[in-house]
Amino acid sequence: MNVSKLKPLIPELFLIVSVVYYWILTANLFNPFAIGLLAIIFYQIMNKKPTLGLIISVTVIVLTLFLVLALLSELSEFEVANQNYTNLLIFGTLYLGTNLVLGSIMLHKYLKQKMT
Repeated sequence: MNVSKLKPLIPELFLIVSVVYYWILTANLFNPFAIGLLAIIFYQIMNKKPTLGLIISVTVIVLTLFLVLALLSELSEFEVANQNYTNLLIFGTLYLGTNLVLGSIMLHKYLKQKMT
C-alpha cells in the first residue's frame, strides 16, 4: 500500500492504536467499549461519512480537553517536581497534544467534505 494513501487516514489510525492500547491495559478480552469504538472507527474508515467524522472528531477534541484538566489536576498533587512529575508532564502533554492536533486535522478534513 502506498504511503500517500495512508496519509489522510493518520488521525483514524492513531485512534485505532489508542483504543487498542486502552484495550490491552484493561486486561479484559471482552471489552464492549473498546469493541464498539473500534467498530465505529473502522466503519468511518470504510465509508468516510462526513457527519460521523465530525461527531468523532468533536468528541475526541472535547474529551481530550477534559483530559487536559485531569492532567493538570494530577500534576497539582505533586509537592515536589520529581522524575514521576516530569514523566507525567512530558508524556501526558505529548499524548494529549497529539490527540488535539489529530482531532483538529480530522475536524478540518470532515468539515471540508461536509461543505462541498
